[in-house]
Amino acid sequence: MSTGTAQRPDVVQPRLGLVGWLRWTWRQLTSMRTALFLLLLLAVGAIPGSTFPQRSIDAPRTAQYIADNPTAGKVLDALGFFEVYASPWFAAIYLLLFVSLIGCVLPRTRILWHQVSSTPPKAPRRLDRLAAHRSTELDGDPDEVRERLRAALRRRRYRVHAHDDTTLSAEKGYVREAGNLVFHVALIGILIGVGWGHLLGWKGDVIVPEGETLANTLSRYDTFNPGPWVDVNDLEPWTLALERLDVEFETETKGRGQFGAPRDFEATTTFTPGDGDPEQRAVRVNGPLETGDGTVFLLGNGYAPRITVRDAQGTELYSEPTVFLPQDDNYTSVGAVKVPGASPKGLGFAGFFLPTGVIDSTSGPHSIFPDTLDPQLALTAFEGELLPGGRPQSVYALDTEEMTPIAGADGTDQLRILLKPGQTFELPGGRGSITFDGVERFAGFSVRTDPGKLFTLVSAMAALFGLVASLVVRRRRLFVRVSPGGSPGRTVVSVGGLAKDDDEGMGDEVAAVLDALEGAR
Repeated sequence: MSTGTAQRPDVVQPRLGLVGWLRWTWRQLTSMRTALFLLLLLAVGAIPGSTFPQRSIDAPRTAQYIADNPTAGKVLDALGFFEVYASPWFAAIYLLLFVSLIGCVLPRTRILWHQVSSTPPKAPRRLDRLAAHRSTELDGDPDEVRERLRAALRRRRYRVHAHDDTTLSAEKGYVREAGNLVFHVALIGILIGVGWGHLLGWKGDVIVPEGETLANTLSRYDTFNPGPWVDVNDLEPWTLALERLDVEFETETKGRGQFGAPRDFEATTTFTPGDGDPEQRAVRVNGPLETGDGTVFLLGNGYAPRITVRDAQGTELYSEPTVFLPQDDNYTSVGAVKVPGASPKGLGFAGFFLPTGVIDSTSGPHSIFPDTLDPQLALTAFEGELLPGGRPQSVYALDTEEMTPIAGADGTDQLRILLKPGQTFELPGGRGSITFDGVERFAGFSVRTDPGKLFTLVSAMAALFGLVASLVVRRRRLFVRVSPGGSPGRTVVSVGGLAKDDDEGMGDEVAAVLDALEGAR
């Protein structure tokens, strides 16, 4: 006998190869676990879009954020956090989720088609071993009872098949599987609709004072966010003139609600399509205007005091309604007046418009009621460079980085101006004057075009229907066996039920089938 150790040949491990790795990657990507993870990752990836300013929506605010946070701002900008929905990593998550859902749907469709097109399986030999089982003896020969059972099962929406002369196999609940499939297909539809709207849709926001007109052109919008495939030079031509903005505020403290609360907003406009006649249309908070190319929403309102600035010779340097943005429920509003044509230095005014103004030492300038019961304009004046560094800035704020305050004539370090409608203030040092001519209202309009919204809506409704069907409908199988009874003209009926998942109502279903059979005698 040999005492040496037997030598085992080297074990060769199987290799997947390129095709094997591709198949493994596809199976991982199209698994339900991966789809759920990508859906969660998509939701997490959208958080920066609502946390950080987005360049396509508010470029000045984004630039200011980067300037205020130079180190973190550059890193976040490089990672695409200021343009989340157009970033490569967000698009990658979106596309992977799309592919994963398609990979989930295709095999499910094939399995459902195979199940629907095939017959129910044969009845097992021992029905009493099923979770739900019941036997009874009825009048009638076996063939007659079996036909009555077939009719009773079909009335209960079962698909019935007989594999032999003594048994019946019945199934129902494929709507559950179909609902699950519809839900996944609808999710794909939602992704397509959202992507369609993102690529071909656009959104523009603009503030329009009373008496002015919005033309549907790129240069007229305050902010404009087009989709990647939108030709901004090919917008549908139409105009919208704001004739009047009617606002009603609560003036009573009992019965109707909070004092000063808004009751109604309605913008009376004249809409002129590119190839049609002007028509008067009303735009309300919950009553947008359809233009054919988009939808016009009334999102905000406020006041635009008309301000005129003249030089020392009386020449008008600035004269127009100036939008002041509301900051509270009483419409204490902030704004800025920029006069780059002033000489020798540009002039800037920043401050508050107060519809019903009060100035005290505790709260400073503020409004105590949102309507124009006592309108006042409280401003401070500066001179210098209005556009430091040439970087973009908001038209509603004054960047004083390269400006100096104008001193008051009484020797104070900061000139303070308080005006009521019709009043003029002479600026010190021969700089000219500023006049508060009157007050106009403005409306904030948002124009949105989303070609995929109807498709997204239908898909969302289909997803809801599919989800409800997959949760409510039960997948059930019933098996029936008939045999001669203990006496002539009698038949023993055995019914067994089997559910795909936990189904506490399976026993009641078996009993209901027999009760229906006995009631049909």
